[in-house]
Amino acid sequence: MNITGSCHCGELVFTARVDTEKVMVCHCTDCQVLSASAFRTVVMSEPNELTFNKGTPKEYIKIAESGNERAQGFCQNCGTAIYATSVGEGDRVYGIRVGCVDQKAELSPKIQIWCQSKVTWLNDINNMKAFSKTP
Repeated sequence: MNITGSCHCGELVFTARVDTEKVMVCHCTDCQVLSASAFRTVVMSEPNELTFNKGTPKEYIKIAESGNERAQGFCQNCGTAIYATSVGEGDRVYGIRVGCVDQKAELSPKIQIWCQSKVTWLNDINNMKAFSKTP
């Protein structure tokens, strides 16, 4: 599937080709901290299929629990997280952050990973009061 997206301020605009079967929710503590949320939802790109049509992301290199380096790409102006990918030679597959994708409603997660770190209140989210806007 071809997707489009951007950061919050519009300095970064991108297109990508993604695998709709590889949409996942990650509950790892790194994703919780980096997203400032309880989890992060990502869709995996096809190899080398993320293109920036406007702007260039800044990258922060994070050492994963495995010891591998992971580049975290984000807008240096507004801070919107765009992707994570491997560092070094070879093809790059990007874990694109679904929140910045225009077609996010079409990217339903298929799996959850790192559930050992999942915040327990997510189990009760369907029982919470819900409003269409701030009450």
